[in-house]
Amino acid sequence: MTLTASGAVLAQDNSVTLQLKWVTQGQFAGYYVAQAKGFYEEEGLNVEIKPGGPDIAPEQVIAGGGADVITTWMAPGLAARERGVPLVNIAQPFKQSGLLLTCLKEAGVETTDDFAGKTLGVWFFGNEYPFYAWMAKLGLSTEGGAEGVEVLKQAFNVDPLIQKQAACISTMTYNEYGQVLRAGLTPEELTVFNYRDEGVGMLEDGLYVMEDKLADPAFVEKMTKFVRASMKGWDYARSNAEEAAQIVVDNDMTGSMTVEDQLYQVSEVNKLTEGSTGVLDEADYRQTVDTLLSAVSPENPAITKEPEGAFSHVVTDGL
Repeated sequence: MTLTASGAVLAQDNSVTLQLKWVTQGQFAGYYVAQAKGFYEEEGLNVEIKPGGPDIAPEQVIAGGGADVITTWMAPGLAARERGVPLVNIAQPFKQSGLLLTCLKEAGVETTDDFAGKTLGVWFFGNEYPFYAWMAKLGLSTEGGAEGVEVLKQAFNVDPLIQKQAACISTMTYNEYGQVLRAGLTPEELTVFNYRDEGVGMLEDGLYVMEDKLADPAFVEKMTKFVRASMKGWDYARSNAEEAAQIVVDNDMTGSMTVEDQLYQVSEVNKLTEGSTGVLDEADYRQTVDTLLSAVSPENPAITKEPEGAFSHVVTDGL
C-alpha cells in the first residue's frame, strides 16, 4: 500500500501479464503450475498468462504495452533490442537449449559434411538465428547449390520430413522430435544434431521486460516475486511431472494435445530447466552473443554489434 500526498491509500498494483512465446503446452509448465498451485497468490500477485501462437510476436506485444513480461529466446530478444525495442533479460529459467536438426538417414545425412546439396527446414520469426550461425560456422552457403544448403521455410510442424520434402527439419527435444517418432519413424532411422553439442547452442526461454520499467523499484519488487513463484512452479513440475502435465491440459482451451503429449513435453522440458535458479549465467549469455557475432551476415541479421544493457540481475538479486 502507498499513501498519496492527500493521505488517501492506494492499492499496490500486483497484477502481472505474462505473454508466452508459443501456445499453451509443457514448454511453459512452470508458469501454469505456479498459477494452479497458488504460488503467485502466495506472493500477492494476480497473474494473467497469455498464450502465444504463429501470429503473435512477444517482442511486439510487450513493446505495444500488452504485457509486463514475456518469454522468448535470447537471439530474437537481442535482435529486437538492437532494432529499437529495449528488452532486458531479467531471469533465465531454461539452463539448456532444446533445439535440434532432425534428419533422415535415407536422405544421406550422417554428419554435418553431408549437408551440402540438401534441403534443410528452418523456422523463422526469430528462430532462424541459431541455424544461420551454424551454417556460417560450417562455411556453408544458404543460397542453395551443390556446395550449399537449400533453406525451406518450415511451418511449425514436421510434415516436410515425413513427406520427404526436406532431408532435415527443425525440431525441439520436447515437442516436434516426439511428433516425428509418433509419425512412425524410429530413432535408428534418424540422425539428430543438437545445436548445443555443435557449439552453436543459444539461450532459449528467458524472461524479458522493457528496460524503462526497471527504474521503478515497485516493478522490480513485483518481478522478483513473479520470478520466485515461477521458479517454485518449475521446481514443482520437475518433481510432479504427471500433475504438471494435467495442469497444462486443463489450461489448454484448444484441446489439441493429450495428457500423454504434454507429459512427454514436461518431462523433456524438465531436463532443460534442471539446475537453473532463475539467475542468468553470464557465461551462457556470453556464448549466445559470441555465436551471433561470429556469424553476422545478410542472412543472419540478429545482431551486428556488442549488446549493452541486455540483461540485468536486479530482479534475481532479490530472490
